[in-house]
Amino acid sequence: MKAFHTIAIPHKDILEGRLTMDVFAADLWAVSQKSGPAEYKYADTFFSKTYLTQGLSNLLDVVKKRLDGKGGDPVIQLQTPFGGGKTHSLIAMYHKSKEWKVKPTVIVGTSLPASTTLWSLLEIQLAGKVNKMKGNSAPGKIALKELLLQHQPLIILIDELLEYVTKAAVEKVGGSTLGAQTIAFMQELTEIVSELDKSVLVVTLPSSIIEHYDEQAEKLYMQLKKVSGRKEIIYTPVEENEITKIIRQRLFQEINENNSKKIVNDFVKYAEKENILPNGSETNEYKEKFLASYPFLPEVVDFLYTRWGTFSTFQRTRGVLRLLSLVIHSLSKSPIPYISLADFNLSIQEIRQELLKHIETTFNGIIAVDITNKDSGAHRVDKNLGRAYVGLNLGHRIASSIFMSSFSGGQVRGATLNEIKRFATTLDNPAAVIGDALSQLEKSLFFLHVKDDKYYFDNQPNLTKILFNKMENVKDDELKELELKLLRGSISGSKFKTYIWEEASSNIPDTEDLKLIIHQRENKNTILEIIKNKGLSPRVYRNTLFFLYPLESERYGFLTTLRRKIAYEKIEEDKTLNLSEDQKRDIKKEIKKLEGNLKEYIRRLYRVIAIPNKEGIKEPEDLGTPIHGDTVELDYAIYEHLRGKEILESMPPIVIKTKYLTNKDYVPTENLYLAALKTPGEVRPISKLVIEHGIQEGCKQGIFGIGELIDDKPVCRYFKQYPSLSFSGNEILITDKICLEQEKEKAETAGATQFQFPEDESKKVESGVKNGASATPLTAEYLESISLNLNIPKGKIANLMGILNYLQSKFNVLELEIKVRDGKITEQEFEDKIKEALAMSGIRIKE
Repeated sequence: MKAFHTIAIPHKDILEGRLTMDVFAADLWAVSQKSGPAEYKYADTFFSKTYLTQGLSNLLDVVKKRLDGKGGDPVIQLQTPFGGGKTHSLIAMYHKSKEWKVKPTVIVGTSLPASTTLWSLLEIQLAGKVNKMKGNSAPGKIALKELLLQHQPLIILIDELLEYVTKAAVEKVGGSTLGAQTIAFMQELTEIVSELDKSVLVVTLPSSIIEHYDEQAEKLYMQLKKVSGRKEIIYTPVEENEITKIIRQRLFQEINENNSKKIVNDFVKYAEKENILPNGSETNEYKEKFLASYPFLPEVVDFLYTRWGTFSTFQRTRGVLRLLSLVIHSLSKSPIPYISLADFNLSIQEIRQELLKHIETTFNGIIAVDITNKDSGAHRVDKNLGRAYVGLNLGHRIASSIFMSSFSGGQVRGATLNEIKRFATTLDNPAAVIGDALSQLEKSLFFLHVKDDKYYFDNQPNLTKILFNKMENVKDDELKELELKLLRGSISGSKFKTYIWEEASSNIPDTEDLKLIIHQRENKNTILEIIKNKGLSPRVYRNTLFFLYPLESERYGFLTTLRRKIAYEKIEEDKTLNLSEDQKRDIKKEIKKLEGNLKEYIRRLYRVIAIPNKEGIKEPEDLGTPIHGDTVELDYAIYEHLRGKEILESMPPIVIKTKYLTNKDYVPTENLYLAALKTPGEVRPISKLVIEHGIQEGCKQGIFGIGELIDDKPVCRYFKQYPSLSFSGNEILITDKICLEQEKEKAETAGATQFQFPEDESKKVESGVKNGASATPLTAEYLESISLNLNIPKGKIANLMGILNYLQSKFNVLELEIKVRDGKITEQEFEDKIKEALAMSGIRIKE
């Protein structure tokens, strides 16, 4: 069978998805101003997409007759239900008036401010300026008749009159209102137009209270009906039996009747064989209805117009056109031969929202749970029907058919088994399988009900309904609080200093520690700001930062799970609910299951890592989906992901030599460590000990040496032995070549030795105590305490570090008082560079 869109070819705007409501919303004022959609603005396009109903054809004939002075009704009121074609008819008359060589006068209540009077607008359009129609009081019949008489033949089109009068009713005019003056003017206008032989007035009014705004508007409505009713003839431009023709004309540019007849004949033959034709309907009668509505099954237009169309918010013809255009667009590449209610894809948000605006929004969740979600009841039924029906999606087709049959503005709702079979079947399967699938759906769908042999969806309260109510009432703050709690619980704190949802650069310390900053959303600008600055100061240790933020595609599922958990907990706490013991057990089981899932979901969500480099930020890295049951903490998983690539736990001496001493004789040790922390993109050691152990091992092995820079010359102090390292001052890493040369020179030069303690260190220390030093001997050979007051020359800190390391190895308590002068630093530098560094190192400042 051929696809429907190759037989009934949709208009280009439908295929292209230009489906905004304004395409179907007729606006007379926009047309008169040469604006709005081309479908209305241009006469040729308008009439090519307009089905000329018998009512509209008669209306145009009457107006033309009147303008030619051959009789006809002078005052015409168009009165139809909401969306019944009133404005469309006015636009048809507007375009025809140009063909008839008559200048139309257009007044549209929705486009007028209350301060503009109808009579002034009428004179502007007829005479080009306001002369006799000034002021806010009705001008009177004499002046009005004189104006109209000068411009015959004349057609006056007034749309949305009630809306304008409602607005004008609040404008005071002496002891009256502009609304009252407008009603008086309308009475004068109808009487004068009736007296003139080549003038016609066409006014639209709603047919019922549906479109009224309040009690005051209802009174105004009755007054307008009374005024215009004295002279009017009421026309209905669209009859219900013409709706399918209007729809087909607007939606399709061409329909191959021969091909459509073949599709219809095949379906009717199948339906007759399967006994699924409508009860009481003759075969030929149904065939004719289908031919008239093709490519739509007759019930598609019927249900939309007579059921959904009874909602006060549903604009009948316009609403049907909008909805069907969305459906056609969604099926423009489908091979189906015709369109049924089962083909309304409720997973498409635009289609779903068009329906939800007329019913309770709670059905949004119901659609998801029962029909469209991957774990929905309809989806499970699709999988359980067996291989013979794979790909037919009968579960979805049945559920969609029932949903589309479940609503109206009145009491009618639901679909019988016979109707469901007709809507949901395909010609490739026996209709009986629809009954089997429906039986499964009854057991699988939470909101499917059956009453009086009619199936329908309802939001009748049950545990699922309660759950959705609770979920909808979960506040954003509750979600945020639980998300934060889960994040904190997933951080071990053993690998990084972690800062959760911190975006202020001033709150991220500028220290040597590796830091993990977790953001609630991806924000490249914030990340770059934190990398570059700490508050108002440039950041020094830029390469110590790692950033983590969520993968947004996982957020919806994560938040849904959060909502479910919070909702279940609220149900469990709600003592007003009359839950059975089984339901209470189910709730506890569900909460426990969700708690386990959330540990995994937080890992699935927070998984994108941003790492600094010289250009700013490297290409983000995805941690990937965690293995089910993996309980590793989030920060540990990040560490494992970065270990070896971005973070080093060890540094072999040969790597140190290659990286830092290639083509160099020496390099300051402070640079080795700090460069890795300061230079974005460098590989970082997990701590200073990593590089310290690498240097000590390399020094012992003679791969390089450690010394100091004296008068810009490297002096080797440690070679082929473990050195004491300070990573400060003039301490340098030296090539083995220089150390070997200096060792050779030392051997040749008496008394030239590197700085080191002799074998009897205690005696050296004892003999070194001079002015300002005191020592208390424990015995003749040992000291139990030492106090030194030192003045340290610039460049000699490295020498001091070796002494301090040695003293700390011998004594349990080492206290140091530091006094500096003849220089200055800012208070902020003291806080950031001194106090914070000491605190991070675990060194306490005594009060």
